[in-house]
Amino acid sequence: MTIPLVILSLAAFVFGLMVGSFLNVRIWRLPAEEQVVQGRSHCRSCGKTIPWHDNIPLVSFARLKGRCRFCQAKIPWSYPLVELATGLLFAGTVLRFGQSPLVWAYGILGGALIALSVIDWKEMILPDEITLPGISLGVILSFYLPQLHGESVRWSGLWAGVVGALAGAGTLWVVGEVGKWMFRREAMGLGDVKLMAMVGAFIGLWKVLLVNLILAPVVGAVVGLVLKYRYGRNLIPFGPFLGMGTLAAIFWGDAILSWYGKLLGWQ
Repeated sequence: MTIPLVILSLAAFVFGLMVGSFLNVRIWRLPAEEQVVQGRSHCRSCGKTIPWHDNIPLVSFARLKGRCRFCQAKIPWSYPLVELATGLLFAGTVLRFGQSPLVWAYGILGGALIALSVIDWKEMILPDEITLPGISLGVILSFYLPQLHGESVRWSGLWAGVVGALAGAGTLWVVGEVGKWMFRREAMGLGDVKLMAMVGAFIGLWKVLLVNLILAPVVGAVVGLVLKYRYGRNLIPFGPFLGMGTLAAIFWGDAILSWYGKLLGWQ
C-alpha cells in the first residue's frame, strides 16, 4: 500500500522535531565539552533535571512560556527554532524526494548542517565531532547510495563522493588563502574546510562548487553587509552560509546549474 505523501511529510515533520530536540543537546554540550549521549537534559541556569513532559519539542516551550519551570530562567529562542527548522527540513525533504532513500541521507546531512550552523553562529567554531564523522559517513553513503551523485554503480558513487569531498575542501581552502592574501587576515578557518569536505562527500563535485563559489559567498556578502551596517558586527561566521548554500544546492542545485550553463552558453 502506498502511503500518501502528505502523511509521510507530516510524520517526517514530527520525527524532525524530535531530532531537532536532540540537536539542541549537541549544540549546547559540544562547545562545553560535556557528554552528549549520556546524562539527562538539565537547565543550564539552575542545573535541575528537566522532566520528560517539559522536554516535548515546541509544545513545552510554549506551555512554559519560554522559562524554566524551577528557576524561571529564560529558555533561549534557539531551542524551538532549531526544532522547527529540523522538522520543516525533514518534511520538505520528503515532499521533494518522496520515498527515495536519498531522504535519509539528506536528512542526516541537513541535521548536521543545522547543528554546525548554530554552533558556529554562537561560538565561532565547527566541532570536529560532527564534521569528521560526517565526511566518513558521506563517503560510505556514496558507495551504498550512488544515486546521491546521479550514479547507478556503487564504485562510481564512491569515487564521486571522494572527489566531492576533496573538491569541497580544496576549493574552500583556495578561497581562504586568496582572501588571506587580499585582506591580510585569516579569511577561512580549517573548520569551514572540513565542513565543505563533509558536504562534498554528500552532494558531489559540481554542486559543491556551486555552493563554494556562488551561493554561499553571495548570501554571506548580503547578510554580512546588513549585520555590519545595522549592528556593527564585523566578525561573521561563514558556516551558516555554507549550510544555507548546501540546502539550496540539494533542493534546487540541478535547476540552478542548468540555468547557469545556459547563461554561459554551455548548453
